[in-house]
Amino acid sequence: MLDACVILPGMSPFPYLDQFDYHHVLAETPGNSLVIFSSPGCSSCRQWKKLLGMFHEQAPSWHIFEVDAQRDMALTRELEIFHLPALFLYRDGHFHAPVQSNADLSSLRRTLESLLQAPAEELP
Repeated sequence: MLDACVILPGMSPFPYLDQFDYHHVLAETPGNSLVIFSSPGCSSCRQWKKLLGMFHEQAPSWHIFEVDAQRDMALTRELEIFHLPALFLYRDGHFHAPVQSNADLSSLRRTLESLLQAPAEELP
């Protein structure tokens, strides 16, 4: 049900998820997905969104979603997010792991490869 996602004008090139569709949309998304929790005033978030855009150009089979952490505080609290940006990896609709990587393409690729080889973790 990827149609439920919206792209907010001027906000992000990625489909936006909120607290009402986050779990449902991700559960129905096959393959690998990344979710970035960000906020409009976060410069690191803007840098990561550019990086994720470049990553998506090279790996178009990946699904990338965004959550505005300020706007969706209930979801941010539910997932115990204490810093931005926060990245989460999902695989075939299931949470797989939080993503902690340097903000460059080669580091991100290596981190994702490593995480995908490891067993899935529990959702925070």
